[in-house]
Formats: sequence, C-alpha cells, structure tokens
Amino acid sequence: MVVAAGQARALRPGEVAVVRGPAEFVVGDQATTEPRFVVTTTEYCERVDGSSAKISLDPRTCGYENGRDLLLSGAFNGTVGISDRLLDALPDVLVVPAERGHQAILDLIAVEISLEQAGQQVVLDRLLDLMLVATLRVWFDEYAEKVPAWYGAIEHPVVGPALRLLHDRPADRWTVASLAGSVGVSRAALARQFTRLVGMPPMAYLACWRVTLAADLLRETDATVSSIARKVGYANTFALSVAFKRLRGVTPSQHRQEVRSG
Repeated sequence: MVVAAGQARALRPGEVAVVRGPAEFVVGDQATTEPRFVVTTTEYCERVDGSSAKISLDPRTCGYENGRDLLLSGAFNGTVGISDRLLDALPDVLVVPAERGHQAILDLIAVEISLEQAGQQVVLDRLLDLMLVATLRVWFDEYAEKVPAWYGAIEHPVVGPALRLLHDRPADRWTVASLAGSVGVSRAALARQFTRLVGMPPMAYLACWRVTLAADLLRETDATVSSIARKVGYANTFALSVAFKRLRGVTPSQHRQEVRSG
C-alpha cells in the first residue's frame, strides 16, 4: 500500500490498515505496480484509462475474480466534526497485525459483500463501524506511541459520567456546579480532573460538543438554524452563530452552504 506522501507498507493476510484521508492511496501486489482501477465512491469504479470496469455483484466488488486475493476496503466520507480529535491523534497510516485483529468481523464483511439482499448497505455500514472501532481500540491499547489523555477519559469514575451527561443532554443548562453535583463531586474536583484528562474545562468542552452537533445537523438535515440552536442548547440563532463562528471560523449558514456546495 502506497499513500500520496510516498510511504509504502507491505500488508500481510489478515492485517488491517487505516489510512487518514484525504490523501489518495494505491494498493497493489508490489509498490511499483501501476494501478488498473480507480475507486471513487462506494457505487462506482473505473479503469485508469477512464473506461467502465466490470462490477461483480453490483455494486460491491470491482475487478474481482474468484481465486484471487480479496482486499476489503471501505471509507468514511466527508468531514465529521465528532471525530476531529480522534483524527488528530492518528498517524497517516496505521496497521494492526493479523494476530491482534478481528478476523471474525472480516469474515462477516466478506460474506455480506458476496450477497445481494435487502438491507445490505446498512449491514455493511455497521460492520465497517465495528471494524474501525475494534481496530483503533487495539492500536491505541498496544501500538500507539503516545496515547492522548482523553482516550481513557470515558472510563474514569468521575470524568466518564460527566462526559456521558454532556453527550446525552447537551441542551440542558449545565454549569460546572450542576455537572459536579450530578456526578457527586465538588466543583473544583470535577474541573481539575476533567481538564487534566480531556484537555479543556467542562464548559469549553460542552461548547465544542454543541457546535459539533449543530454542524452535523446543518449538514444532514434541513432544519432551520433557529431550531438547531435550541436542540443543541442555545437560546437563539445569534447565540449559536457567535459560538459557531468562534470555534469554526464561519457562521452556521455559511457552513451549510459550504458543505452543500461540495
């Protein structure tokens, strides 16, 4: 596998590689082999010369013949704000060895790809989610040179419950005092432990979380900015716009326009 930066990595059977986009990458029998197919979306692939490729079990496989090695691949497309902190912690390419991977999940994906049944895309999407989470968990636990402090925060006896409350109820009128009371510690203790593990104070994290949720809703729904503001915990459009512009550099309306214009 060769990524745009020129890094080459040999992959053994059963290994799982995660490539952090948006760089293109090439997979072949050797690092110097010229590509034959270009995969552009989950629904389409073409030959390098621009002609259409034969797609088996439309639209799941591109140029595959029985008896050859099978490469399973998938992609999470677009900018997903919730994963920004995770993406920043990952290298351009990471590989989890076969002996530490999850062969059972790979086997399930391989079987599902060979079928043509109702709901197939939903099943494949969920299996890909599961494969990514399982792979990153192994990598962080065993291979990452520097694990970010926030990785273990959700399991902390104080910070974990606080994070879950903020995630599940972002629209509540939280203060450090009310959040601390909900998890049974003092205001100072929560602020100190939360900042140490997450990297920012509780209310700063809540603001980032609310804006992240708003960005997702702006991208994925047609809800008005006003209704989205209330849904994520802001009193009105102006309050959301101020926070959105401060954290993302654009207004909610500009963000929606940019996303939808490609």
